[in-house]
Amino acid sequence: MVSVPNEGGVERSVLSWLDGVGWETHGQDGSRGANVLDSTYDRRSNEVIYWDLLAEQVVKLNDDMTEENVEKFISSLKRDLDHENLLDGNQAFHELLTKGKTFSVKRADGVSKTIYVDLIDFETPENNRFHAVNQFSVSRGTTIRPDVNLFVNGIPLVTMELKSLAQDNDWHDAVSDLRTYQEDTPRLFVPGLFNIAADTMELRYGAVGAPKEFYEPWNDAPDIYESDNGMQQAVRALCNPETVLDLLKHFVFYERRAGGDAKIVPRYMQYYAVNAILDRVREGEHDRGLVWHTQGSGKSFTMLYAAENLLSRDVANNPQVFVIVDTDKLNSQMRDQLANLSLERWTTAESIDHLEELIEEGQSQLVLTTIQKFESVSPDIQGNDEVVVMSDEAHRFMEADLGSRLEAALPDGFHFGFTGTPVREGERHEDRNTFREFSPEGEDYLHRYSVKQGIEDGLILPVYFTLRHEMEWDIDETGLDEQFEHEFRGMNTDEKREFVRETVTAKTLAELAPRVDRTAEEIGQHYDEHVVPNGWKGMVVTPSRRSAAMYGERLVEQRGEDAVEVLYTATNGDSDLIKQFHTDSEERDEIIKRFKQEETPELLVVHGMLLTGFDAPILKTMYLDRELKNHNLMQAIARTNRPAAGKENGEIVDFQGVFESIDEALDYDAETKAYAARDKDELFEDLVSQLDTVMGLFDDIPKDDSQEAVSSAIERVSTHPERREFKQGFRRLQNLYESVAPDGRLVKEGIQDRYTWLSRVHVAFKRTTAGDDAPQKDMREKTRDILEDNIDVEEIQRDFPTYKLGEEYLEEVEGLDNPSVTAAQVAHATREHLHPRTGQNPRYKRLSERVTDIVERWQGGDMADPEAVEALKSVEEEVLDVESEAEERGMTDAEFAIYTHLTEENADDIDSENQAEMVAEDIVETFEERVDRGYPGWKTNPQTAGEIERVLLDTLVVDHDLDHLMNDEFADATRTYLIENYA
Repeated sequence: MVSVPNEGGVERSVLSWLDGVGWETHGQDGSRGANVLDSTYDRRSNEVIYWDLLAEQVVKLNDDMTEENVEKFISSLKRDLDHENLLDGNQAFHELLTKGKTFSVKRADGVSKTIYVDLIDFETPENNRFHAVNQFSVSRGTTIRPDVNLFVNGIPLVTMELKSLAQDNDWHDAVSDLRTYQEDTPRLFVPGLFNIAADTMELRYGAVGAPKEFYEPWNDAPDIYESDNGMQQAVRALCNPETVLDLLKHFVFYERRAGGDAKIVPRYMQYYAVNAILDRVREGEHDRGLVWHTQGSGKSFTMLYAAENLLSRDVANNPQVFVIVDTDKLNSQMRDQLANLSLERWTTAESIDHLEELIEEGQSQLVLTTIQKFESVSPDIQGNDEVVVMSDEAHRFMEADLGSRLEAALPDGFHFGFTGTPVREGERHEDRNTFREFSPEGEDYLHRYSVKQGIEDGLILPVYFTLRHEMEWDIDETGLDEQFEHEFRGMNTDEKREFVRETVTAKTLAELAPRVDRTAEEIGQHYDEHVVPNGWKGMVVTPSRRSAAMYGERLVEQRGEDAVEVLYTATNGDSDLIKQFHTDSEERDEIIKRFKQEETPELLVVHGMLLTGFDAPILKTMYLDRELKNHNLMQAIARTNRPAAGKENGEIVDFQGVFESIDEALDYDAETKAYAARDKDELFEDLVSQLDTVMGLFDDIPKDDSQEAVSSAIERVSTHPERREFKQGFRRLQNLYESVAPDGRLVKEGIQDRYTWLSRVHVAFKRTTAGDDAPQKDMREKTRDILEDNIDVEEIQRDFPTYKLGEEYLEEVEGLDNPSVTAAQVAHATREHLHPRTGQNPRYKRLSERVTDIVERWQGGDMADPEAVEALKSVEEEVLDVESEAEERGMTDAEFAIYTHLTEENADDIDSENQAEMVAEDIVETFEERVDRGYPGWKTNPQTAGEIERVLLDTLVVDHDLDHLMNDEFADATRTYLIENYA
């Protein structure tokens, strides 16, 4: 029997997973499970709590509650559901759930006493009743029926709305339904902890009242709940009874906000990091630990959750908790956040003396302070022997001697460092090393949340980089030498060399007026083409205040005074050049505030500012003209990766060549390097892949302007599921296209024409399906301009040279009159063709070497122009022969490369060409089956190299008995062929 996929199937799966982790479930058989509880506990359809069940549990959990007085208590509790504002009601009821409700009872002697009545037993969870039911219907003015509800002692704590992708709905639609339910029937959500929106493939959860952007994934789990099925793992890890009660009791904040109060529940990495801290303090074996969470993951809230749990639970008897930041601005931000949160026991150290007083008193509370206030604190004054210190931006705490002052002031206790960018500068004691400072021996970190996880979870965006560091310098060497000799004639040769070595630095070059002129022009052009059309903003990062002022002058002249602001610190004695951009602290705060909003300035030029702790989602592009490494570079990258509606990625345009050697610039593990920032070519590859995906919807439809083609295309995407695929696919394609354009490859490779065809279909589709009178108004300005005005291909060719190869190109160069020009064209084109292929086949490498030899002989005068042309054309034809031979043999490029290597480099090690062909095919087939290539950075991941090694062992040794081929030369070559051909 065939069952058609639908929401019911998702619902039954969720119920079965909940049943497996301890919930009493009803509805797994497809029936309406809520009916079972409704009839058992006589619930009326307008009620949201199973009052009879709750009454039973209240009597069971509280000694002073009896069947005689519980009805009065329940009547009182019902009034606690009455609130005009959902969040106010939710906060008030949360207090009742976690601390109990006051109630007056009569003792045996007739005297009344006030008690706290527990609704839930948090100490002994098995004393509670846990129910999971489907189709719980509530009728209050309107009727709602969420898919699954979780009840503890009859109280609804979790509401789930489930969708089926097979029915053209996803978790976004589920969030919309949940928000409608909250508006129509808020009473159901007054006791609620969080909601869940899920579809066939994905799950998101959000606190009661949360907007869609705050629905998060739960992508981690203890070993007991791990599963290859991500949905199943999320349901089991997030919704098991123990975790639900833990979140309810210990992980809820309410925050006062200008636009309306908010309920806050933790992200999964915050939850697991806090529990790791609690376990370490509870066990007491080690007194420190490093929490390495990428920028943008919410480290401040992780610290506050940890502090609240340390103060409210029995992890320690009476702890004093210090949260330490390293700037006054971060201190102010954290203080303001604390003032707006439902967190009770905290204070701020207002001065060094006040901090010393707080340390001596040792009161059990959260103390917020800056590291700088420890500068003059006396050692050995710790008044509480249960101290827990949490240091934000821990990678900066080893600077000067402040870390030592902190250790001396608080020698006994636990110290946890929080950072997104740890430092590992060396292994000597004097080298800064966050891991050595905060981690016990043998442990790198207590908990980690990586850049890769942040991107996958949508908390941060991928960042792409573009190199712009190579410039052609027109230098009058003779005049330079003469002037130098004249000015420094008193120096001997060694002194001159030493002077040049010390003086002519990267900073010196960055301050040269001609270089700043040219770079400012490039910034302006890039900004107009890539940043302005979509409403984003940019930042120019400079190596000095002087260069910042120079950029400021040129960019203000180029864009206007209101469009550009320059930020750096002012000092006495500054030159007039630097003075013109002086600002005080209040002025800078106002500039930054305006920048974060949709106001001027549109470009910030900075030196020594805003590279840490500056979150502005509107910032898309950083123009980097300063050498940065390691944690400083990671911090800079993180300025551009904050999500915003319609923003696909961050971008860094690199004028210093920092990203030319990413391995040297970032001393981190391979995953961090791979995900921190990516070559913009990867963005282009994403565009090509997405274009192929969307075009695939119209495979059998002509791509022309005929009525028949357009009509067929619209008909194709006007029904499920193609309608949804086209809408979502084209939206992503549009964003990718606008991030890449302008780029000469869009025209050269026919991408623009295909995209234009899809754009027009999209316009017609919107007109016919949505009744939009002006569908083009939704097309972004940049896309429209590109489509209408096209690209000046000649200009793009000058900036981004691309060359067309193959038989057609060779025919075209035949028509050139000048043999020297022809030779240069063929040489350049052939090199461009071969360069990315040299690792794909051994013949390409040999052909590349031949090209180099021909060019050297030609340029050296040993070969005439016509002879060089013929020799180079011969090489190019052999290049094409390699490709055609692979096709004729029916081999993939990777198979043919390994086959070629075996037959030409290892001919004595194999029996025949047939054996070489079989071996090559088996290696590639096993590689495709076993090596994960579905993530960026797989090519450089050490796990890839290790798995290829195992593929070769199994194929060569086990399957073909070719042990003698398991040598470094063949293994290295094969690994290169596989990676280069699949990259």
